[in-house]
Amino acid sequence: MSTTQAQPKQDELPDDSGALAWLRALGPRGRRAFGGAFGGYALDSYDFFTLPLSMVAISAYFSLSTGQTGLLTTVTLVVSAIGGAIAGIAADRIGRVKALMITVITYALFTVLCGFAPNYETLLVFRALQGLGFGGEWAVGAILVAEYSSAKHRGRTLGAIQSSWAIGWALAVIVYTVVFQFLDPDTAWRVMFWTGALPALLVIWVRRHVSDAPEATQRRLASSDKGSFTAIFKKDLLRTTLFAVLLSTGVQGGYYTLATWVPTYLKTERGLTVVGTGGYLTFLISGAFIGYLTGGYLTDKLGRKKNIALFAFLSAACIAAYTNIPSGANSVVLVLGFPLGFCMSAIFSGFGSFLSELYPTAVRGTGQGFTYNTGRAVGAFFPTLVGFLAGSWGVGGALIFGAVGYGLAVLALFGLPETRGRELQ
Repeated sequence: MSTTQAQPKQDELPDDSGALAWLRALGPRGRRAFGGAFGGYALDSYDFFTLPLSMVAISAYFSLSTGQTGLLTTVTLVVSAIGGAIAGIAADRIGRVKALMITVITYALFTVLCGFAPNYETLLVFRALQGLGFGGEWAVGAILVAEYSSAKHRGRTLGAIQSSWAIGWALAVIVYTVVFQFLDPDTAWRVMFWTGALPALLVIWVRRHVSDAPEATQRRLASSDKGSFTAIFKKDLLRTTLFAVLLSTGVQGGYYTLATWVPTYLKTERGLTVVGTGGYLTFLISGAFIGYLTGGYLTDKLGRKKNIALFAFLSAACIAAYTNIPSGANSVVLVLGFPLGFCMSAIFSGFGSFLSELYPTAVRGTGQGFTYNTGRAVGAFFPTLVGFLAGSWGVGGALIFGAVGYGLAVLALFGLPETRGRELQ
């Protein structure tokens, strides 16, 4: 086995010390790949959060029940499983960069079309189709960068990619705060979706400046099994695939429950205004950004499995605390928002490196795309369950189901190997 980069001469080796050693180790082409994947995932996040942030306005505009509203998120995540599987196979067959561009164009196009939806049914269809691109982008971008990364720094490098999710989330909150302050809610939610055209600009840059890792490309093209969906269910990979799906289901079930319903919880049960909600979300997102970076560091130091187990426990504890704050204690909500965002994001930091290390080059895209996004699709039913239970339990009470997901994630770890320090095959 070898690393995915041609080995430089001894006097050309990058400095392996300091906080940014992981970035220097990528080399010029690797850093451009990092920029493309970072920007793609940030804008993926932005386009996703246009819905949760606009959920109250959309619900009022179309006179939706909480169950119908939750279904908008669920259908996005369910279809993302299909998109992720397709994008993963495409990444193995046509290359990482080409697949990345296709996913970005897809989620940008259908996010914009959501803003033109004349009724709930049309919005549901457009949001589902947005999930095709949304599901594929992360897996393809993570693999692209993983194949440029050294084994020593892969966790930190992919954790930095994950941190772009918080940046996209923050950008969405800023735009939401401005748009909903100055426009009528019936128009504002449409404008939010129309701003989802931004990712198209990234595609132009990626096409000109980003390329696949040379050594990984040679190995991929030399394999007769590249992009084989059945290969990830063969005897040598079946156990890995099943437990990776369970892991992804648990982590994402917990995460998307919170990402979908916290804005509504803050408005309906905590009585916050648009500006107040934005302020509270600032603490949540700040915690998320730092959590991604910290988790990336810890996944290299502690190992992939210990990092996930640690933050699964802490995330469940934060959910329980966050949803049981007494009425009127909004300052406590503010304080707890930071550790909640920190923990539920730090758990994701090891995913990019962990899943990449579990599969060989020829089916790395297929395996990672399928497991991550199938988990996302199954986990998507958590937000819908919360939506249907919110009528009798309240949003805050129903959110506790997010903690169940983190319990599933810990169980899944017993069936997976530790991969810290593993060279890509």
